[in-house]
Amino acid sequence: MLSLFPSLLAYEQVGPMIIRLVLGITLLYFGYEKLIKKGTSSGSNAKGYGAVEVIIALFLIIGLFTQLAALLNAIILVIKLGFKARDKELLSNGINYYILLLAMAIAVIFMGPGLLAYDLHV
Repeated sequence: MLSLFPSLLAYEQVGPMIIRLVLGITLLYFGYEKLIKKGTSSGSNAKGYGAVEVIIALFLIIGLFTQLAALLNAIILVIKLGFKARDKELLSNGINYYILLLAMAIAVIFMGPGLLAYDLHV
């Protein structure tokens, strides 16, 4: 494989870790907003839904059951995109944010947790 910086290939697990942490922290913020009743998200702003988002986010941040947590996060993001489409906001400015988060969740599903995770590597 041709690489511009071949020495960086030794750190290939850093990328998935960064994506996992950013995804988890973002979802933690979404969930926290719902828990304190200030959620402005498309779809449900219920406390129960916020609690589920916080739990999934914590699993992503610590790297436990990472691929399952990323899959659940991807499902949540697809639902959010569905609500955006229902509200005719699918082509609005904020939609690219959800699409990027969805791409990150799918990447974590395929790449795994990366460094500093409790998941076992086979």
